[in-house]
Amino acid sequence: MGKFKFPSAYTILFFLIAVVAALSWVVPAGQYQMAMNETLGKEVPIAGTYAHVAAHPQGLVSVLMAPIAGLYDPVSGQAGAIDVALFILIIGGFLGIVTKTGAIDAGIERVTTRLRGREEWMIPILMALFAAGGTIYGMAEESLPFYTLLVPVMMAARFDPVVAAATVLLGAGIGTLGSTINPFATVIAANAAGISFTDGIWLRVAMLVAGWLLCVAYVMRYAKMVRSDPSKSLVADKWEENRAHFLGNKSDQMLEFTLTRKIVLGIFVAAFAVMIYGVAVLGWWMAQISGVFLAAAIIVGLISRMSEEELTSNFIDGARDLLGVALIIGIARGIVVVMDNGMITHTILHSAEGIVTGLSTIVFINVMFVLEVVLSFLVPSSSGLAVLTMPIMAPLADFANVGRDLVVTAYQSASGLVNLVTPTSAVVMGGLAIAKVPYVRWLKWVAPLLGILTVLIVVCLSLGAVLS
Repeated sequence: MGKFKFPSAYTILFFLIAVVAALSWVVPAGQYQMAMNETLGKEVPIAGTYAHVAAHPQGLVSVLMAPIAGLYDPVSGQAGAIDVALFILIIGGFLGIVTKTGAIDAGIERVTTRLRGREEWMIPILMALFAAGGTIYGMAEESLPFYTLLVPVMMAARFDPVVAAATVLLGAGIGTLGSTINPFATVIAANAAGISFTDGIWLRVAMLVAGWLLCVAYVMRYAKMVRSDPSKSLVADKWEENRAHFLGNKSDQMLEFTLTRKIVLGIFVAAFAVMIYGVAVLGWWMAQISGVFLAAAIIVGLISRMSEEELTSNFIDGARDLLGVALIIGIARGIVVVMDNGMITHTILHSAEGIVTGLSTIVFINVMFVLEVVLSFLVPSSSGLAVLTMPIMAPLADFANVGRDLVVTAYQSASGLVNLVTPTSAVVMGGLAIAKVPYVRWLKWVAPLLGILTVLIVVCLSLGAVLS
């Protein structure tokens, strides 16, 4: 009998689509009445208005159409995850052109040479930067380009792709878990709950710092183990394949760090800086930052004196490398589409509302956390989850003598924790696909850390409930 092989991310996601579709046949369809929240500029559910509606079971056609509907609504033409998928393809094209110049390889060689013997210090520094992005503006899809950058850097430093993926995913993730002024999580949730987003901020700061320290320690321990014994790597069996993919252009002789390569590397860094500034300050989203990287790709091609044919072929080759990632993003989004079309999202929320009613203070906030964890799997968008759950859950805190700010903290902790592993997240599945880390192996590796973070969250929420 042959050795069992874990299915690919595509198979896992299609299976989850089928499961959600099957649930639409057994879970009663229902809907809250919706009202416009002027502060949020979005419609939110009204507590106490849940009612059953006609069933909308999702069949085989819905399952097959889910990846397409995940990218865009075929009925209304409204965009779904198509903007993120297009962004990924443009990033791939940009990296294809930059890589061809040799600038990244030359830069990596200089960085690893200067850090020799101190390579592991890249991990806490970079994780702190990503955590800052997470806590300030909810860094998510914007982190995807950094996977392609960090994997070759970490491999050149004698680590593996798991270290690179963990640095980005856990760094930005713990920042989102401990959001302080994140407008897409904390601010939206606080507004939906009818409180100021600064309420309860010090508890969230404490969770952010403690969570960051735990994540850094976890990743550094693994990184040191892999560097001392590469056979213990989570992806040791894929070492040669990954080396050929990420370090294929490297030779034993160091590349010359020419003026052209220095300029290209400067443009490379500037593109990321402009992206972060645009998202954090100017309110840009996928279309604008895609335009930034498209412009940067053209500028790099011109500076490197590529012909028109070379520029376009290098761009297409780079985009081709990330085509699978773009497809994964569409399929992941399709899970949420099937659930919404099946009209079971509000039914699950209504069940959660019934569970927390009448509980004592500490029990209430911890059950609230658990329910938000479950709901986060179904609604991976932090802003979407806030708009959906806070108008229903926050008022219940008043009856349990718990501050509404603690409910907001429970929500964002749950959302941040789940979005480190959920297969419905384009960031998780896309990032792991870029780094070539199998999803099932990631789950196995990160599971102990999830347990530790869960304990941290429960302790902090319980203390908050006692002191509120």
